[in-house]
Amino acid sequence: MFAEPTNSPWGEVDYCDALCPGVFLVSTPGHGGAMVARDMELILSPAARKHGQRQNGFLCFEEDTEEAIVLRELLDKKLWDVPERIQDKAAFEDGINKTLQEYHPDYWRSRETGRGIAPPEKTAPVHDER
Repeated sequence: MFAEPTNSPWGEVDYCDALCPGVFLVSTPGHGGAMVARDMELILSPAARKHGQRQNGFLCFEEDTEEAIVLRELLDKKLWDVPERIQDKAAFEDGINKTLQEYHPDYWRSRETGRGIAPPEKTAPVHDER
């Protein structure tokens, strides 16, 4: 259905794992990330898509921080499950969330707003007028 990528922004692909149709985790000799086929990009939110880099018909998300965007989106949309080899699934998801909150706070705010979770409001300090 979707051809696995053979080349990536990080070099020639050594290993490729399909997360769902058209979405792949790839590794190269030195790096890797998630690659989303052009025909599948719309499964990602606009906030997610703006973090990807286009190459050879894929939207690419490097493994250090951007890959977490793809994983979070797939988990939220129930298009992918944390693999069985991961024993502490809650900790795995917590790690994804912390990465997003730290490195992509704009994406995180957009995600939380879209889920109906209001971002914390900034309040003015209360002055005691005694």
